[in-house]
Amino acid sequence: MVLTMYPKSFKRLIDHFASLPSVGPKMAERLVLYLFKQDSEKLQEFAKSLSNLKTDLRYCQRCFNISEETLCGICRDSARNQKIICVVEDPIDIIAIEKTKRYTGAYHVLGGLLSPGEKNQTQIRFNELLDRIENISEVIIATNPTTEGDATALYIQRLLRETTIKVTRLARGLSTGADLEHADEITLGSAILNRK
Repeated sequence: MVLTMYPKSFKRLIDHFASLPSVGPKMAERLVLYLFKQDSEKLQEFAKSLSNLKTDLRYCQRCFNISEETLCGICRDSARNQKIICVVEDPIDIIAIEKTKRYTGAYHVLGGLLSPGEKNQTQIRFNELLDRIENISEVIIATNPTTEGDATALYIQRLLRETTIKVTRLARGLSTGADLEHADEITLGSAILNRK
């Protein structure tokens, strides 16, 4: 329980940090106390970066990765194999896969997963994926090995069933229920190489 003896502005900051994923009230309290102890210049730089988050960054128009330009660095890289697309849920999954140094193709960020029983999941970028498959030889489905990830993978396989595109899925070196961002680089690299 966060102490109520803090000034209101301090408490508001704790509440903002506590609303972030994986940050509880105690961690939020520690973060705000840490920031309070920093010099003004460092805090101003932090505040400016946070303030510019939505103006300096955008989604890549092709793959929906995070980018500072119209296309992200991966989509602009002519050395990457643009005939292979690895489909992931979020940009953080791209970071995890890139750390393995085993994948040299393109990506497509869905922006979410299908959740059985939920309606209106039109925000997931399936149509944008279909718009990109004209010259594609393989689609690697790299969704998390969860119920939602499996449902999404099955849906993508059905969408691409009538095409000549090879559809593969990361090997199950990843444990069921795990998140890609928490997988170690060796396991994730092996899952990429041993996809089926």
